[in-house]
Amino acid sequence: MKLFFFNKLDNNLKEIFVGSSLAFSLNILGLLCGFAFTLFITRNLGADAMGIFSLSYTVLVIFVVIGRLGFDTALLRFVADYSSTNRWDLVKEVYLKALKLIIPFCILLTILLFCCAPYIAKYVFSKEHLTIYIKMISFGILPLVLLSINAECLRGIKKIKEFVFFNKVSVLLVGTIILSILIMFVKEYYLPIVVYVISTVFMSILCWIVWMKKSGLSRSSYNDFLKYKNILNVSLPMLLTNSSILILSWMDTLILGIFRTEGEIGIYNVAMKVSTLTGIAMYAIFSITAPKFAGLYGLGDTKELKRVFQISTKTVFWTSFPVLLIIFLIPSFILGIFGSAFKAGVFALLILSSGYFISAITSSASWLLEMTGRQNITMIIMLMATVLNIILNICLVPEYGVNGAALATMVSLSLASLAMVIYTYKSFGLTAIYWPFMNKDA
Repeated sequence: MKLFFFNKLDNNLKEIFVGSSLAFSLNILGLLCGFAFTLFITRNLGADAMGIFSLSYTVLVIFVVIGRLGFDTALLRFVADYSSTNRWDLVKEVYLKALKLIIPFCILLTILLFCCAPYIAKYVFSKEHLTIYIKMISFGILPLVLLSINAECLRGIKKIKEFVFFNKVSVLLVGTIILSILIMFVKEYYLPIVVYVISTVFMSILCWIVWMKKSGLSRSSYNDFLKYKNILNVSLPMLLTNSSILILSWMDTLILGIFRTEGEIGIYNVAMKVSTLTGIAMYAIFSITAPKFAGLYGLGDTKELKRVFQISTKTVFWTSFPVLLIIFLIPSFILGIFGSAFKAGVFALLILSSGYFISAITSSASWLLEMTGRQNITMIIMLMATVLNIILNICLVPEYGVNGAALATMVSLSLASLAMVIYTYKSFGLTAIYWPFMNKDA
């Protein structure tokens, strides 16, 4: 029966089905590692330690997104496009030119963050004790950027299990193992940060080795064909888009860090981590279909591109909706796993889950725009949503705390998703949202 089912599928559907299943399994593993890492912090060090780690990690992620210069998404597009036509010389050229820009820039960012840590702690968060933690996390910038870049390159050549492992599993898996051992002997707030940086360095090196082996670039030659200007014309708009997405995702934590306590930040970030479960299948599915969008668009196969798009949209809904339903049925129980103090984030969890669900089921729009040369549109939409998010957080967080932050994120995500759905429909005639209660073919 199973063999008959697979024989009835064409190659694209087989790749999406098998690849997404594998990616989903690895995402689940990464999710479990992430929750285990969080549990070791919350159960052994408390909500304040979780808040300190969350704030430090947020600062790290901001600098990492800047340090990538948009090359993570740009290389995914370039590598998928060039490798699909066997232009490995161009793959090697664009990869090496990206590294020549990224590495010195990230070293500069590391020095900048390390030196500015006292000022960030004092004048941004009004918490001078955060200085040492920010200094520690600064050493994770370069390895985390390189890990992200090399993982996306693996994704571009359709090495999906390797991509998902390094992007979603590796750091947290190694980090959880190390943390579970060391936390029996060290009960200091800095321990999770040190462990995370060490894990990132180790997995960054391993990811680079795997990328070199799988791509065979060490044996490839290339000519100086691509200009830096042309590469940056693609990467920099993606940098702005990714920066906007980052700010949209982490502005709530930053504003909470300014106006509220570390304990509240810890509670909020646990709620946010749980709420992102609604999009776990989305990440698995688009780890397969995003490079496929780029490849099919590059080949001019519009008909197949639209078909893959519609299948992806429908699949994301049916894999995300059950997760949302479970969260709404037992939110207090889920948060209670991390400790009784975290039950205070129930309302924030429900709001965030709604926002991330809407973002997940419409995410095919943003991926299609990014992979078909319309990155400037997503950049504009995300910049507008980011401005709205900042305004809402500043207005709501001081008075409503974690609930205000959750509401700001939900509204911003939803409006950005709606804008991309509308633009995708006007550009491609495709509806980037599936709703079975309105669709006749449900």
